[in-house]
Amino acid sequence: MTRRSFVAGVAGWAGSKPALAAPRSRLGIATTSFMTVARPKDTLEFLEKCHQLGAAGIQAPVSSHEPSYLRRLREKAEAYGMYLEVMAPFPRQETDGFERAVRAAVELGAAAVRIGALGGRRYENFNTLAEWKQFVAEAKAGISKAVPIAEKWRMPLAIENHKDWTLDELLAILQQYDSPYFGCLLDTGNNIALLDDPWEVIEKLAPYALSTHIKDMGVAEAGDGFLLSEVVLGEGMLDVRRMISTIERARPKTRLSLEMITRNPLRVPCLTDQYWVTFPDRSGIYLARTLRLVRERKSERLPTLDGLDRATQHKLEEDNVRRCLAAVPA
Repeated sequence: MTRRSFVAGVAGWAGSKPALAAPRSRLGIATTSFMTVARPKDTLEFLEKCHQLGAAGIQAPVSSHEPSYLRRLREKAEAYGMYLEVMAPFPRQETDGFERAVRAAVELGAAAVRIGALGGRRYENFNTLAEWKQFVAEAKAGISKAVPIAEKWRMPLAIENHKDWTLDELLAILQQYDSPYFGCLLDTGNNIALLDDPWEVIEKLAPYALSTHIKDMGVAEAGDGFLLSEVVLGEGMLDVRRMISTIERARPKTRLSLEMITRNPLRVPCLTDQYWVTFPDRSGIYLARTLRLVRERKSERLPTLDGLDRATQHKLEEDNVRRCLAAVPA
């Protein structure tokens, strides 16, 4: 499979029925944009909410696999002219849950299925290099189970760069398979926490991007490293227009899904010994380059939820999503 055929290989899904009201933004919304206060529980309800917000689609787990539910969800998405992407469990010891999610995605006419190998953060989850190596072996085994299933169902499968794989590590995995049904979910901000250059990540992963998490990032200096936050598009350190154009040039049919997580800043303790336990081969140039970037592009103030009551947090969460959608109109 050549790189050219990979880039051209998978067409995005588009509903066949006329939309009741066209989306007002080019961005869809990932459920993780509402993970702080109002976590979505029902996929149909989430679709309705995102339609009201003017989103182009949703990226979400499927809350029911009943045929009637899947039919209603697909019909509603088609009527709204919205795309669907499915978040699936990562296949570890067994693949039943993953394959069930893939089958549901097929029934829904979904554009892609998203998986993540690690739910947390590499520098927080693992205390020793041996623990990290065990995770790598298990994750690669899971990927080897997932790719044939995606190919069998002809469903694009996107693995997220979720503060686990460095750019080089993820590229090696993607290049190992070189399948039109296996690529990445390109999160535009996550790898800053692993000291990768954000623009190098976007440019090198864009040709493999079957799905996305579009986000802008704010940074600030901290005693043991730096602070990292999702911020409203256009208010952070990333050039949103350049980001989107880079992805669309490489993968013009890949959907753009917003992940605007409203939360306290994340601490990236890259000046501690513990942080480096799982990076035995990384040179100091990654650290120097990232800390220089933080100093040069630091935000005057990062968002925080401290001291806000639940109702205020909920309003802030939804306002942030609305402002991001407005920043990328249809």
